[in-house]
Amino acid sequence: QVQLVESGGGLVQAGGSLRLSCAASGRTFSSYTMGWFRQAPGKEYEFVASISWSGGSTYYADSVEGRFTISRDNAKNTVYLQMNSLKPEDTAVYYCAAGPRWSSGRDYEPDDYDYWGQGTQVTVSS
Repeated sequence: QVQLVESGGGLVQAGGSLRLSCAASGRTFSSYTMGWFRQAPGKEYEFVASISWSGGSTYYADSVEGRFTISRDNAKNTVYLQMNSLKPEDTAVYYCAAGPRWSSGRDYEPDDYDYWGQGTQVTVSS
């Protein structure tokens, strides 16, 4: 069992930056692919980024490539999402999720993930 708690969301102007954190409980955190998803009002969950269990591989949605960076610190049981050059269309509730164990990190679908945080709101004003 893994419990996830996100933090770091808020209101920011377009062009600004935010850093989301996701703290995980459990001794097996380092074995999980970790992902970030987002959901805007009235829309489906959207894949944002994922990172392999070792942190050696990262994957991004085209819409955030070059602006967002996912990272993890297995010693701290924490995964991060650094978001730069934010745009109004990035406005959403952001969720972190723990997915397959020992995988490559190339997991893009919500159904690939077993554990989810409660979400944190990110609002980007124009």
